[in-house]
Amino acid sequence: MKKIVLSLFVASVLFQSCSNDDDGGNSENQVVAPTTYSFERNGNSSVSFGGQTTRIQMAHELISALKDNTQTEKVLDAMFAHVEGEVDFSDADLNASNKSIRSKTAASEDYFKANTTDGNAIKADFDTWIAAQASDVFTNWDNDASVGNAGKIQEAGGGSTRYVNAKGLEYNQAVNKALIGALMTDQILNNYLSPAVLDAGSNIADNNAGTVADGKTYTTMEHKWDEAYGYLYGNEDNPAVPVTNADSFLSKYLFRVESDTDFTGIAADIYNAFKLGRAAIVAKNYRVRDEQAEIIREKISEIIGIRAVYYLQQGKASLGIDNASAFHDLSEGFGFVYSLQFTRKPNTTEPYFTKTEVDNFINTLTTGNGFWDLDATILDTMSNTISSKFSFTTAQAGS
Repeated sequence: MKKIVLSLFVASVLFQSCSNDDDGGNSENQVVAPTTYSFERNGNSSVSFGGQTTRIQMAHELISALKDNTQTEKVLDAMFAHVEGEVDFSDADLNASNKSIRSKTAASEDYFKANTTDGNAIKADFDTWIAAQASDVFTNWDNDASVGNAGKIQEAGGGSTRYVNAKGLEYNQAVNKALIGALMTDQILNNYLSPAVLDAGSNIADNNAGTVADGKTYTTMEHKWDEAYGYLYGNEDNPAVPVTNADSFLSKYLFRVESDTDFTGIAADIYNAFKLGRAAIVAKNYRVRDEQAEIIREKISEIIGIRAVYYLQQGKASLGIDNASAFHDLSEGFGFVYSLQFTRKPNTTEPYFTKTEVDNFINTLTTGNGFWDLDATILDTMSNTISSKFSFTTAQAGS
C-alpha cells in the first residue's frame, strides 16, 4: 500500500505544473511545483522542520508510556511538558531539546493567541486525562472493568486487552487522537499556514529580497511553511518523498483515509498543495501560496471528520456484542471528535465545529455511564451531524 501511495505522489506531478497566468495573463510570477518537496539555496537545502520532528517523537514516547502501568503521573506529566535537559525520554536528543508537546497544544496564532481561556482549558483536558490514566486506570490494571468501574476488558475470541476508565474510555487513545487535532492539525492549519504567521513583521519584504534568517539557508516565510509540512511529514525516512504511515498521528490517518477507495487521491492533493505553495513562496507569488493553504485546510480537516465518523460507526457495530472492541473504537472516535474543534473551513477563520459543539459531543459520549450507556441512535445522530458539515456521507466514512 505504501508503494501505491508513493506512486500516486510521483504520478501526480505529471498534472501539477502550474502557471498563474490563467487569470488573464497578469504580471504575477509563474509558479511551477518541483517533482518532490526539495528546495535549495546556493546548493544547500532550504527546508528545515526539526522542531516538528522532535515533537512528533516526544508524542510517540508519551503514548507508549501511557500504556505502561509502571509509570507515574509525575513521569507522564514531565513527558508532556518537557523541560530542556530533563531526562524524560529514551532518546538523548529529545531530552536535550527545549521543545515540548504541551507548549504547542492548542497554541495556534489564529485560534488561541487571543483566546487563552479556551487554549488553557484544552491543555487542562490533556493534563486531566494523563493524570487519570495514572490514578484511575493504572491502579485498576488487574481488575475487570464493569459499569462504573475502571479496569481491563478483553476483546472477543482472546483478542487484545483494553484498559479503560469507569465509563469505558481508554485515556491513551483519547490523548493520542486528540493530539492529532490539538497539536498537528492546529499548528498546520491555524498557525504556520496563517498569513498572520507567514507575513508577520518583515517576512514579505525579506522574502521578496531573498533575505535569509540569521545564519540559515531559508527565509522566515519559507521556514514557516516548512514547519507546517513537518507536522505531517516530519517523521518520514525521506520527507521530500513521503509515503505516509510514518507516525501514529496525522501521517498514519492520512494513510488510512487514502487507503479507503472513497477518498483515494487525498494524499496527492495535500502533498501537491504543500509543494506548490512552497514553490509559490520562492516565486514570491502569495496568491498561489494562499490558494494552496486553503486546499490543505480543507483536506486535513476532512481527515479528522472522516475518522471521527469511522470510529463512531465501528464502535456502534460492536456495542453489546464485543464491548472491548467497541470501547476501543469509541475511544479513538472520542479523540477524533475532540479534534474537530481544530479543523478549518477553507476561506474562513472558523472550525467545522466550535469548541462548544465539540464539548456537547464529548458530554454525549461520556454522560452517565459513558460508553456502557451508548446505543446506535446516539452514535448515528452524532455521525450524521458530523458528516453533514463535510462533502462525504456517513456511509462513505463509516466503512
